[in-house]
Formats: sequence, structure tokens, C-alpha cells
Amino acid sequence: MGSTFCLFMFMFMRFLLLLSSLCLMLANSSSSSSMQHPLCLVSESSALLQFKQSVFINEYASRDPSAYPKVATWKSHGEEGSDCCSWDGVECDRQTGHVIGLHHASSCLYGSINSSNTLFNLVHLRRLDLSDNFFNYSKIPFVVGQLSRLRSLNLSVSGFSGQIPSELLALSKLVFLDLSGNTDLSGYPLLKLPKSILRDLVQNLTHLKTIHLSHVDISSRIPHELANLSSLTSLHLDGCGLQGEFPTNIFRLPNLQYLNVRDNPNLIGYLPEFEEAIPLKILYLGNASFSGELPTSIGRLGSLTELDIHSCNFTGRIPPSMANLTSLTWLALSYNDFSVGTLSWLGQQTKLTFLHLAHINLKGEIPSSLANISRLTILSLESNQLSGQIPSWLMNLTQLTTLLLLENNLEGSTPSSLFELINLQYLYLHSNHLNGTVELHLLSKLKNLTHLQLSYNKLSLLSYHSHNATFPKFKFLGLDYCNLTDFPDFLRNQDELEFLSLSGNNIHGPIPKWMWNISKETLEVLSLSGNFLTGFDQHPVVLPWSRLSFLELDGNMLKGPLPIPPPSTFHYSVSGNKLTGPIPPLICNTTSLMTLDLSSNNLSGRIPPCLANFSKSLLVLDLGSNNFKGPIPETCTMPNNLRVIDLGENQLQGQLPISLANCVMLEDLVLGNNQIDDIFPFWLGALPHLKVLILRSNRFHGAIGNWHTDFRFHKLRIIDLSNNEFIGDLPSEFFQNWDAMKLGEADGPWYMRANTTFVVPGLSMNFPYFYSMTVTNKGMQSFYLLIPDIFMAIDFSGNNFKGRIPDSIGSLKGLHLLNLGDNNLSGHIPSSLGNLTQLESLDLSQNKLSGEIPSQLTRITFLEFFNVSDNNLTGPIPQGQQFSTFSNASFDRNPGLCGAPLPRACGSSKALPPTPSSSKQGSTSKFDSKSIFMGYGSGLVIGVSIGYCLTSWKHEWFVRTFGKRQRKWTRTGRMGLGS
Repeated sequence: MGSTFCLFMFMFMRFLLLLSSLCLMLANSSSSSSMQHPLCLVSESSALLQFKQSVFINEYASRDPSAYPKVATWKSHGEEGSDCCSWDGVECDRQTGHVIGLHHASSCLYGSINSSNTLFNLVHLRRLDLSDNFFNYSKIPFVVGQLSRLRSLNLSVSGFSGQIPSELLALSKLVFLDLSGNTDLSGYPLLKLPKSILRDLVQNLTHLKTIHLSHVDISSRIPHELANLSSLTSLHLDGCGLQGEFPTNIFRLPNLQYLNVRDNPNLIGYLPEFEEAIPLKILYLGNASFSGELPTSIGRLGSLTELDIHSCNFTGRIPPSMANLTSLTWLALSYNDFSVGTLSWLGQQTKLTFLHLAHINLKGEIPSSLANISRLTILSLESNQLSGQIPSWLMNLTQLTTLLLLENNLEGSTPSSLFELINLQYLYLHSNHLNGTVELHLLSKLKNLTHLQLSYNKLSLLSYHSHNATFPKFKFLGLDYCNLTDFPDFLRNQDELEFLSLSGNNIHGPIPKWMWNISKETLEVLSLSGNFLTGFDQHPVVLPWSRLSFLELDGNMLKGPLPIPPPSTFHYSVSGNKLTGPIPPLICNTTSLMTLDLSSNNLSGRIPPCLANFSKSLLVLDLGSNNFKGPIPETCTMPNNLRVIDLGENQLQGQLPISLANCVMLEDLVLGNNQIDDIFPFWLGALPHLKVLILRSNRFHGAIGNWHTDFRFHKLRIIDLSNNEFIGDLPSEFFQNWDAMKLGEADGPWYMRANTTFVVPGLSMNFPYFYSMTVTNKGMQSFYLLIPDIFMAIDFSGNNFKGRIPDSIGSLKGLHLLNLGDNNLSGHIPSSLGNLTQLESLDLSQNKLSGEIPSQLTRITFLEFFNVSDNNLTGPIPQGQQFSTFSNASFDRNPGLCGAPLPRACGSSKALPPTPSSSKQGSTSKFDSKSIFMGYGSGLVIGVSIGYCLTSWKHEWFVRTFGKRQRKWTRTGRMGLGS
């Protein structure tokens, strides 16, 4: 019995043990099962697969070189790997299996997306990243507002366009928002944020830590409520068209680390005093309108690694506390109006790799403390007042890839140690006072150098022929005014050049044949102007560079037929040479031209009819000072942008083509010194922008006639009808409508010009073409190579006008020159001429004027030249002011005049013997000298006869200072650097 009970108990205990083990196994199995990810929900898997079907895979849809198509591995239902939670770029909730994240940045996705897309059925999404794809300018679907659980939304750089939907305001849990970088190829914003939504966004989405709206068109003020987002760590609003004043409290946000509002030129603001606790790491304000002084407390921003305030309006001194910013790796202070100062604060920032300090009034020598910043890769000190020599210790900056010291006052020789900086890619030393010699073979050490600019110094480059030296492959090479006497031999092997300028040297003889073989597929800019080139070893029918945009051969001694540029050319100037023969018909293929200047040659024949009509882009057509004959071809018969037509000093005949009235953008029309036989072209008065009209020395005839209100010449500033055959009265209405001359205000600074701008690799070309003219001023026939914007002139001399001088001329208060000499005008000199207080030259000589000289003329205090000789004037000569400076010649051959400076005293019947006088001032036929007038400004303007005839304009000082074309190259890319 006992043994039976014991056996029973043993078996029972064993059963309990087995049962316990089974329970434990079941428990472990249940626990293990609960640790596995649940399968993706079928509905959400289907939604993702339909999204995949709605787009295409295109490798060019993403910019990131590491991009790849994540959706390519997604499997359909029933296939192995069809669980969407295991798919690339898909994130699921571990508990529920819902898709909560879609991470498809740089996934090569291409196509359109709209509100019916199944992507927006994934209502459990918390993170959505479609950045760096291309959705074909789709609008952001308004149903994005249904994704109420979203915490992160990134649609940057993905080709979205249109208005940002207000439904975005429903995403109250958003922490991260990035819609930046949705632009077209030119960088123009494609997304627009309505003015009211920005404020609502800030007020509703209070959890935001990151707001990136770069290059979204906002075009409004920044709401002050933005300063209430205490959790904000990153704010990017660059290139948004922001306006008004930037709220300074944003700088004080306790967690803000990244602030970028650059490229908003209408955004004003200033930097406040900073507190110690601010964690700012990156501060970008460049190219906005921040102003005031940099606060001394800026030195407290110890965490700052990047600071960009270039192209703002900051003033005052750069505070010494900048020395405390020792964490900086990137610093750009360029293009501000700081007080003249030194770089004494620089040297402790040893982590700097980028340093851009252009145009900030730096003076003194380049400080040796820069040698401490050995990590520098980019150093720009351009456009300052730095003096002294280029220091040899620069060779210690061995990481330098870019060195920009241009446009300073640096002098001395170029240290050979510069050529030890073997990582250099960009070296710009131009426009200094450097002298001495540079041996070009030293360039062979700089294997990585692609951009070299040594122009406008006093350097002499020594070139020698070597077959052993291997030179770098240049893209940009500027060697203007470097005393070169021949083409550098190393150019023979250059096949990647995009820019080559050798102007203003002493290169003689023909252009060698091998020049046509260099960089045939890449060269875009070529300037050989201002040398002594005589022609071509082998004259090509069309110049061989297939991508050439800019070609200057002017100011040489080129002979033979006109070289024809390739069809790609924008700018072509070959003026001031000795080219002969007709213009070849092939010129008509250059349909991209903006500037065509063939002036001052010996070209002949007829003007090809295509020239004034073949290019919609043509701004400047200058064929002046040649030997062209025949009629002027029909002009502007198609839509055009012509600003300048200069056909002066040829032998053109016939009438003006009335089609000139279609040149609605025309500002400067020069037809002087031809044989044009026509009546006055009153219909040109309808041209809304015409400023300069030169018809001098032709065969225009007849009366000017009655005025018509549709032909007002209301923008006209300069008109020269001299030495023609006009007759009749001067109608008063003629002058009453010339509104520009009444105001006397300039349209812009300095000189009249037509501005052309185009882009070549890494450079933006600003190319002003300055207007020029010949006019009789102050008794001399003067050539104006540059016409001041404020200069206004009327020259009707040498015709047969009769009748009175209209009083209405006195309303043209901006006039500087009035010449009505050598006509048959009669009556009194109108006292209203005393209102012309800006007048500097008044010539009424050789007419039949009578009466007294009005005393009101003494009010013209700038009057430098006055001539009323050869008239019938009587009475006393006014005294005082400028009249005390005029000689007898101003009043000669007026028997009834008396008083100083004439020897005849008023009230005396007996005249004293006349004193010897100078030659007849008012006679335009007596003068043929040519001078250049400079220094135009307020007060007395003195015309300086330079004493150089037109053929001597190749001299260095002349070309640099007074050239018709003064090009200005601006580097493009980040902070003005080439890419």
C-alpha cells in the first residue's frame, strides 16, 4: 500500500513537472512571437505599390550622386519579400504594423503627384521624405493635411510648384518642415507661400524645431510671432523675397543654432547685443540689407562656425572681439562699408578654411598673423587698399586652392614662393602695381591651376620655348598688359581654355596659324585687342571656335577682309583696324549677336540688308567711320532690341528708311557725316527712348515744319542738325515738348551706355557699350568718346534757319550746349535764355540778331564759352559774372556794341582802334581739331584737349580709361567664386 502510494506520488510529481515545462515552453513561445514585427497591412502595402506604379525611375531626377531607386526592390503580393515593412525606405510601427515613415530622399523618382495618389492613404505616417526627386512641377496636394500624425515633412528640391496649400496648417504635430529648393533651372522660386499663411503657420505649428523654406516665394514680412518658437533650432528663409524689418528677438531664441536669411535684398535689420548663452553655429545674412555696426558682443558667439554677412550695409569698424570667434571655419565679410582698418583681429581663428574679405576698406600690409591659419583653402582679400609686397610666407598656406588679391595697391615682384602652392586652382593678382618679371615656366609647378589672372600690373612675362615643361590645363587665362611680345608658346597645347585675354600687350605681326587649333571645343571668350597684330598667317573663312561668345580684335593693325566669328558669338568688336573690302554675307549667320562693332576701318561696299534685322538680341550696331556707300537698308522690320545704331562718317546716300520708326528701344542714332538727302525725320520723335540724334553734315533740307503731338522727342538729350540745308523758322512747339531737357536729370550715373550682360563659365559679363559722338562745343569740333549722362546739347548751326529765336528754348533748363550759329536768325536774343543756368557754351554767331544782349544772361554762372560775333547787336555788353572772362572775339563785328571788353566805351561817338583778337570763335568751318572732353561734373567743366588723334587710342592709358567698351567680369558661384 505504501509502495503504491509512493509510486502514485512520484508519477503525480512527474506529471506536474512535465506540465510546468509545457507551460513554460508555451509562455516562451508566446513571448517570442510577440517580439517579431507584425506583417504590413495589406491596404497599406497596396497603397505603396500603387504609388510605385504612379511614378517612373529616372536617374536624372535626383542630384545626389549616391541616389538610387529604393522602390525598385518592392515586391508584389505573393512574392517573397512582399512584406512592405521590410522594403527599402519604409518604416513601420513595431506594435501595429502601420507604415509610419517613408524615407525616399534621392530615390530617382520622376512623375506627377496629386491628391488622388494612394500615398496619402497612409494616414499613420509620421515621417515623409520625398526630397531630391522630380515631380514635374506638381502642386503640393492639399490632402497632405490629412496626414495629421506627421512630425516630419521634407519635400525639398523635388520640382513642386504653385501655391503651398493652407491645409498644411492642420499638421499641428510637425517638428520638421522643409520645402526649400523647389526652383526652375535659373533658380527662380516655383513655390509660393501666401502672405497670411506664414503667420498662421508660425501660430499653429508651435512644435516646429526646423523651418526650411529657402527659395520659396514669400514676398512679405517675417511675423514677429516667429520669435515665440522657443524650440526652434534651424531657420532657413534665404532667397524668399522677404521684406520689412527682421525681428531682432529671433537672434535671442534660446535653442537656435542655424539661421539663414541671406539673398533677401529688401530685408532690413541690424545685429543686437548677444548674450553668452546663444548657441548659434551658423549665421547667414549675406546679400540682405542689414546695416549698422557689428556689436562688440558678437565675440560672445563662441559656438559660431560659419558667419556670412557679405553684401550688406554694415558700417563702422570691425570689432576686435572678432578675434574670439575661434571656432569659425567659414567667414565672409565682403562688400560692406566698414571703416578703413586693418586685419589686426585676424589670426586666432585657426580652424578657418574659407575667408572672404573683399571690398571692406582694408589698408596696410597683409598681416603675418594669417600664416597661423594653415587650414585655409580659399582666401580673398580683393578690392581693398592693401599695400606692400605679396608676402613670401603665403607658401605656408599649403591647402590653398583659391588666392584672390586683385584690385589692391600691392607692389613689388611676384614671389616665386607662390608657385610652391601646388594645390592652387585659382590665382588672381590683377589690377595691382606689381612689377618685375615672371617666368612663365614656373607655372608648370602648379599642376592644378585652372584660373590665372595677372592683368593690369606692370609685369613682364618671360616666355620661352620648352618641350620638357608640362603646363597646367587652363580654363581661364588673363594676361592683359603684361608686356608680351609674342603669343606664349605653351598656348599651343591648351585644349580646355574657356577664357583667354591677351589685350594691351606688344604682340606684333600676324596671328599664328596654330592659334586656330587651341581649345576649339571649349573657348568662349577671346580678347586680343590693343596689340600690333597685322593679320593672319592663314585667314580662316569662319573663326573655328564652336562655342565662342565674346571676341575682341579691336585696336590692332589688322588688314585684309573682315574675319567672320562663329554663329555662337554674342559680342564681336574689330574696330580701329585697317580691314578692307565688303562685309561678307556669312556675317548674317551670327544671329546671336548682342554687340557688333566694325567701326573705324576701311570697309566698303553696301551694308548687307540682314545686319539690322538678323538678330532679335542685337543691342549695338556700330559701322561708323568706314567707306560704306549706297542707301541705308530697311531696319527693324522684325521685333528687335536695338539700343544703338551708328552709321556716321561713311558715304551713305538716299533717304532714311521709315522702318527706323520700328526700332522702339533705340536710344542712340548717329548718322552724321554722310550724304543722306532727305527732309527732317519728324517721325523719329515717336521713339520712346531716343536720347541722342546726330544728323550733322548731310544733305537734309526743307523746313522742320509744324509740330505733331505724336512725335514729341520727350526723352531727347542731344540733337545735332548742324551743317545741313534746313530752312524756315524754328517752331516754338519744337522745344516745348522736350521734357528730358527741361528736367536736367540724369537717368543714371556717369556716362550714357547700353548695358549688355551674358554668362560664360564661372563668370558673369557686365559689358557697357558707351555712346560716343562728334559735336561742336566751345568753338571746337570735339569728339566725345564718352557722353556724360547729364550732358544735354542742341546744335542747329550751319543751316539757313530764319526768324526769331523762340522763347520756349528758355524752358530747357538742363541744356549745357546751345549752338544756333551760322544761320539767318533775326530779332532780339530772348531774355528767357537767362533761365538756362546749366549752360556752358552758347553760340549765336553769324546771324542777323539785333537789339541788346539781355542782362539776364549774367545769371548763367557756368557759362564758359559765349559767341555773338557777326550780328547786328547794339548797346552795352552786360558786365560781371562770367561776362568778365570773355574776350573781344565773343563780340566782334557788332558795330553797335560797346563796353568791356571792346575798346568802344558806351556813350562815346569815337571808337578806339580795335585790339588784336583771336580767330573767329563761332565759325565751325574754321576748326577741324579733335579733342576729348573729360571731368564732367558739377561746377565749371573744363574741356581738356588731350592732343591725341583718334588713331592713337591704342595707348595703354587711353584704352584702360576711355575705351568705348569697358568690360567688367564678375565671378559667379558661392561668394563670387567659380564653381
